[in-house]
Amino acid sequence: MTDLHAAAKRCLDATDPAEKLRLTRATWDALQAGALQADPGAPLPDSISAPGRPERPRLVPQRHVPKRGLGSEEGRAALVHAIAHIEFNAINLAWDAVYRFRGKPEAYYRDWASCAHDEARHFSLLSSRLDELGYRYGDFDAHDGLWAMAEKTAEYDTARMALVPRVLEARGLDVTPGMIERLRHLGDNRTVDILEVILREEVAHVAAGTRWYRYCCERDGLEPIDTFFDLLRDYMGVSLRGPFNRPARLEAGFVEEELDRLAAAAAADQG
Repeated sequence: MTDLHAAAKRCLDATDPAEKLRLTRATWDALQAGALQADPGAPLPDSISAPGRPERPRLVPQRHVPKRGLGSEEGRAALVHAIAHIEFNAINLAWDAVYRFRGKPEAYYRDWASCAHDEARHFSLLSSRLDELGYRYGDFDAHDGLWAMAEKTAEYDTARMALVPRVLEARGLDVTPGMIERLRHLGDNRTVDILEVILREEVAHVAAGTRWYRYCCERDGLEPIDTFFDLLRDYMGVSLRGPFNRPARLEAGFVEEELDRLAAAAAADQG
């Protein structure tokens, strides 16, 4: 196999987490070695559907995912599981960005394949931590919000780049520092170490979203800031919740005007 789109689809379709991780590593290694490239003559992508995933965890509406305190080992395991589920979805999201959107520069495909490789490593770290806590991926219910947005944006690359990395994944930049602080206070330094790696590397993933969102806007003659807020309104219908991690978001390519508008909209909703 030499077509990167086909290799990405194989990663996307894998249902067993261990196989998805193995294929992701192999695909990234092959891309780095020059054995894979995006073939402009490849068949058009299939209509988007559920990605490959195991039978568990059971997927429920987000409001039905139980909230557990971090004071117990089960509560900490539930948090690790929730983050692992996000990272598992992020593997699929990155490979779908490679598979679905055609005719992009080589750097686009390398960026998202690299993200998939990182997300696979994050999932592996979190899965190992779950094992240490006496649990496995699938032992807690989860929701499907990330992939639902992938389905909504499957026909429009600008919306995908704006809303998946720059909204849903960027939320991790906002909330992870607070998780780290609480876990450190509880003495769970093992989980803290993993979350610090993830936080540091997720900045680069959101930055990739920013880079390719702006590429799409420039291609189509769109003003990026107003378009971002139009897409938020059209696809999500709500303002984002604050507070926002301004230093991390600035490092990930957001500009002050965007962050000021996000903060103002969040404050207006709370008021």
